[in-house]
Amino acid sequence: MPFITAKHIHIKGLVQGIGFRPFVYRLALKNNLCGWVLNGNDGVRIHAEGLKEDIDLFVRGLKEDAPEASIIQEILTEDIEVGNFTGFQIRKSHNSSDEITDISPDIAVCRECLEDMKSQAHRIDYPFINCTNCGPRFTIIRDLPYDRDKTTMEPFVMCSQCEKEYSDIRDRRFHAQPVACNHCGPYYEMICGTEKITGIESIIDKCASQIDDGKIIGIKGMGGFHIACDATREETVGLLRLRKNREGKPFAVMFGRIETARDFLDIDPVEEKELLSWRRPVVILKNKRNGSQLSESVSNGFHTTGVMLPYMPFHYLLFERLKTPAIVLTSGNLSDEPIIIDNQKAGEELNRVTEAIVIYNRDIYNRTDDSVVMAIAGESRIIRRSRGYVPSPVNLKLDAEGIFAAGAELVNCFAVGKGNQAILSQHIGDLKNLETLDFYAESFQRFQRMLRVKPSLVACDMHPDYLSTRFAREFALTAGNLPVVKIQHHHAHIASCMAENGIDEPVIGISLDGVGLGTDGNIWGFEVMIADLLKFERISHLDYIPQPGGDQATHEPWRMALAYIYKYIGPDVDLDPFPFYRTVGKDKIEGIKSVLDKKINCPMTSSAGRLFDAVAAMTGLCTHSAFHAEAPMRLEDSIKQSIQDSYFIHVDKIIDPSQMIISIHKDILHGTDPAVISAKFHHGMVRSIIESAIFGRDKSGLNKVLLSGGVFQNRFLLSNSIEGLKKNNFKVYTQSRFPSNDGGIALGQLAIAAMRRKNNYPEFSFNH
Repeated sequence: MPFITAKHIHIKGLVQGIGFRPFVYRLALKNNLCGWVLNGNDGVRIHAEGLKEDIDLFVRGLKEDAPEASIIQEILTEDIEVGNFTGFQIRKSHNSSDEITDISPDIAVCRECLEDMKSQAHRIDYPFINCTNCGPRFTIIRDLPYDRDKTTMEPFVMCSQCEKEYSDIRDRRFHAQPVACNHCGPYYEMICGTEKITGIESIIDKCASQIDDGKIIGIKGMGGFHIACDATREETVGLLRLRKNREGKPFAVMFGRIETARDFLDIDPVEEKELLSWRRPVVILKNKRNGSQLSESVSNGFHTTGVMLPYMPFHYLLFERLKTPAIVLTSGNLSDEPIIIDNQKAGEELNRVTEAIVIYNRDIYNRTDDSVVMAIAGESRIIRRSRGYVPSPVNLKLDAEGIFAAGAELVNCFAVGKGNQAILSQHIGDLKNLETLDFYAESFQRFQRMLRVKPSLVACDMHPDYLSTRFAREFALTAGNLPVVKIQHHHAHIASCMAENGIDEPVIGISLDGVGLGTDGNIWGFEVMIADLLKFERISHLDYIPQPGGDQATHEPWRMALAYIYKYIGPDVDLDPFPFYRTVGKDKIEGIKSVLDKKINCPMTSSAGRLFDAVAAMTGLCTHSAFHAEAPMRLEDSIKQSIQDSYFIHVDKIIDPSQMIISIHKDILHGTDPAVISAKFHHGMVRSIIESAIFGRDKSGLNKVLLSGGVFQNRFLLSNSIEGLKKNNFKVYTQSRFPSNDGGIALGQLAIAAMRRKNNYPEFSFNH
């Protein structure tokens, strides 16, 4: 008689809401096993009994054949007593502890569901079709474990047909929590003035005809409202910019098919993989030079466009009827407020922008913007991490339990620690107004409850006036006077890169960004440091320059141009050759000259971002920024790729750009093309980064270089820096799964706080 054994198997990771239990069930039957599987808040647990070789094959299959969207972090097995089960079953979910499993991000509708939408009688053109392999997850979940009554699908009672599918282990919709159909699920409505349109066919027809006719439409998406219009009509896109008060920032565009997108944009294999992935992010692509053209106002002068493909059933239905090949699909909000998720608020606010609004009657619980990625140096890199990625965690080599990291002020995400995991929030945005701060506070409360987190330590930026820092301090006080660790901004950038790459040893960290308070009270932004997760030593930095008007200089880059000219060329230089002199006007320039002379409201900065601003303004590419980082973006976009010449920057303890500024001035006097100046500037910056790393290696003997900070979202700068550093025999580490901009700061804050807690390390120990 064969010898029967039994194992208890505990699987941790992203294993809920993606069809994992049905997969386990089918795999168990295939391997002739008995027992059970269930969802717990700490993962999936399995009791498997059968022949030892069959159980071994089963465990191997769990790793090798798991659903595409699953992420298995750990499989723990334990020999147990045989229970003499006669079959294999899926048991009811239960809570076993405060430990939690990973929550699934939202998943784009799958191919099988799109086919069902045309063949299943009760789901013909049903715009909420989903299965265990696809559909909304994070945006509808209110609590764990992931069951229907803990989602915003709770009000919708399944019809007998859906319930039969939900209960049938052989069905693809077995235990798919959002399962529904035309008879029992959520539905769409379209509001056109005083007219209400119902029925999905009528709604799609009306929506498509209005977009084709040049109208602007509000559409409720997966994580919030979008605003849509024909992306090929210049007058319509221009009108959208006017109504939305979005003067310069590019719009994202959705194409119905990747084949159509190829007519307009260049798409390499890495970008294609991202476009077609189940996450369906916005991917930044290069416009074709001689291909089909979108409206000029879509990208507003840039040679790249943010592109995505359909990810909701509604999108596919819409593109079946649309004549236009592409639509603008931008966030449904006004100014800098968070994306709208409430039907009533959308009706009140978006009617100022749109001619009609498409809504549905299922609530969005967790607001999420579209994620944004860009391929650099052959690797996909996240610029904005939200829908499709959140709340997937990163594993640390540290105990992160109970740590709340508040993040930065711009493009904010916060993070919470659970066990050895750091879990970052969705993209919150710039903490500059009450509405965004409310979104931040609401999301933090929900993460605490949903993830069973009880904060015991708070980490925040050193800057006392950041709203994230103020929130952190107030929370720490009200939560029982919790300890607060204040962390230097650029140390957090490097630590974020360390945490993502699993590094906890001393490294050479090079951080380039726009703003971060330094330990000397100045504004930092081009810093070379020897760092680990406890402390850092700043060994080199860009020469300090006055930033006239403080933050106002980020909106008016010409101020930084004047500051650099004033310092390195002289106060009496003839400004007439500089394009900004004619754009800004003599009176304003004389006013800032006076500010520089008297050193009034001129904080000192070593920011790389402000240097990019200065050069963009000196060349006339951008004197006034309509959105964050516009000047550096336009400077990069203008690069003449054939130019290999480089401006000189002297690298030592002080990174001195004086010769660069003098050379730029000479080139401007000679009428050199701004595209050539931009190329020489970028090559000079790449050289300064490589030489900074060599300076760090000579000083420390270290050979690992980490690059982080928002400036490294510059395609040219990052790819050429990586290449140059590798040629100089450095081991180079960068960020791809988490943003190198301030959206990744919270990860670094949390990692530093965890290491300092482990080592009982004092809050500050810096060399100045």
